[in-house]
Amino acid sequence: MKDHFENYKTITEYEFDEQLSIVKEWAISSLQDTGKPPTYFVRTFGCQQNDHDSELAAGILEEMGFRLAASPEVADVVLFNTCSVRANADNRFYGHLGSLKPIRRGGRPIIGVFGCMMEQELHVETVKRTFPYVDFIFGAGDVRVLPHALSDVLSAGTGKRKTVDLTHCSGLGDDTSLPVRRGDPHRALVTIMSGCNNFCSYCIVPYTRGRERSRSYEKILEEAERAVKLGAKEIMLLGQNVNSYGNDLRKTGIADAPTFAKLLQEIAHIDGLWAVRYMTSHPKDLSDELIEVIGREPRVESHIHLPLQSGSDKILRKMNRRYDSARYLELVRKLRSARENISISTDLIVGFPGETEEDFEATLRVMEEVRFDAAFTFLYSPRVGTPAADWFDESQQDIVRERFMRLVEYQNECSLASNRALEDKVLDVLVDGRSRRDDTVLSGRTHDDRLVNFTGVLRENTSCLCNSFADVCRGDIVRVAIERANVNSLDGRLVKDD
Repeated sequence: MKDHFENYKTITEYEFDEQLSIVKEWAISSLQDTGKPPTYFVRTFGCQQNDHDSELAAGILEEMGFRLAASPEVADVVLFNTCSVRANADNRFYGHLGSLKPIRRGGRPIIGVFGCMMEQELHVETVKRTFPYVDFIFGAGDVRVLPHALSDVLSAGTGKRKTVDLTHCSGLGDDTSLPVRRGDPHRALVTIMSGCNNFCSYCIVPYTRGRERSRSYEKILEEAERAVKLGAKEIMLLGQNVNSYGNDLRKTGIADAPTFAKLLQEIAHIDGLWAVRYMTSHPKDLSDELIEVIGREPRVESHIHLPLQSGSDKILRKMNRRYDSARYLELVRKLRSARENISISTDLIVGFPGETEEDFEATLRVMEEVRFDAAFTFLYSPRVGTPAADWFDESQQDIVRERFMRLVEYQNECSLASNRALEDKVLDVLVDGRSRRDDTVLSGRTHDDRLVNFTGVLRENTSCLCNSFADVCRGDIVRVAIERANVNSLDGRLVKDD
C-alpha cells in the first residue's frame, strides 16, 4: 500500500492549464485533418464519488475539444475509473480492459486507467505487466492529472510505448474551476470531502483515498449554488463519511469550522432546489445536531443511508465500527421521531470472518426491529492489505451463502411491505428519464429515494411546449399515483396536479 498523498508531486494550476492547452491544440489539429472532433468514452466502476470523478474527467476532455463517443469501439480515448471495494469490481474491470485489445490499432484508442485500484501496487503492476497496451495510469481523485497524461502519450507518437505512470502525482484541488459534464443535468454530485479515518478492518478505502480532507465550506456552497442555477433540482453531497465533515479542519485549529449539519442546512436553503441528498453517514458520527436538521429542513431528503454492517456487537468490534447495536437502534429511534415517515436504508455484510450463527441471528434481530426500507447486502469479500483479509476462512463459504440467502429473503419481505404501504398514494417524483429496463417506461425518484416507474412521454428538448400533462422532461417534478409495489421499485401513472 502507498502512503497516500505523502511525497506526491502536486499538479499546479499553471501546469494543468499548460498541459490542457497542448492537448487542446492537438484536438483542433485533429478536427482540421479529419473533419470531426476526437472522441472519448469513460467507464466507471464503484461508488458515486467515482461517478463524480468521471464527470470531472469528461468535463476536462470536452474542454480540450473531445466529444462523447457511443462506445469504446469508436472512441479515440477510453478511460476506466476503477473501484477496489469488492472483488467483483476488480474482475469486471479486468474483463472490460481485456476486451479492448482486439480493437487496438495504431495506438488507438488511447487507454487510460485511474481510480482506487491504481492506488494499490498490486493492481498497478498487474496492469503494466498483463495489459501493456494501457497508455497511462493515475490515482483516485486525481483527474487534474489527465491533461498531463494525455500530453505525454500524444508526444510519444503511435509507436510502441511504455505505460505512463502518474500515480505519484496528486491532482486534488479545493476549487470549483474544473469543468464538469454531469451525467444528469438535473442532479449534481458535489464532493464535500475525500478519504476516511475510520479504518474499518474490512475496508480498503483509507488506503486508496487517504485520510479525511474536507473541502472549503465556501467552495462547496459556491458549487452547489452554481449547479442549481444551471438547472439542478437535486444535490448529492458525497464523502466516505459525510458526518465527519470539518473534523480535520478543527484538528488543525480552525475551531469554528462548520459541521456537516450546518453545511446541510445551508444547502437546503438554496432557492430552486427540490432535494439535497448525502452519503455515506457513519453511525458513530451521526450527531443530535444533524438529526435536528434532518427533521427541520423539508428540502433535506426524507431518507438516510445508515450502514449497519452487522447486528452482532462482537462482529462490530472486530470490524472496528465503534458503535454497538444498542447505539444504532437509538439513532434509528431518534431519526424516526425527528422526521415522520423517513425511509432508512443500510449496508449489511454476511460472512465476516469469525461470524457464527449466533452473530448472524443478532443481525436478523436488529433487522426485525428496524425493518429497513431497503438494504445493500454483500457477502464478505477479502481485500488484500486490510486486517480482516488475514482472518478469512474459505471453508465456511457454503454456510455463509446459506445465511446470505436467508438475509436477502427477509429483507425483500421488509422492502416489499414498505413499498406496499405506498400503494394508492400520490407521490412527487423527480423525472430521471427512460427506464433502463424498458425504454417505453419513464422512471424517477421520490423525495425519500424510492425508484418509481410510470407511463408518460419523454420530451428530450427541455425547452419544449408539452402537449399534455403526460409529456415530461428530465428534471420535472411530477405527480404519480402508485398502483403496484415491487421489492425494489414502485409502478404508477401520471396524474394531473390539483
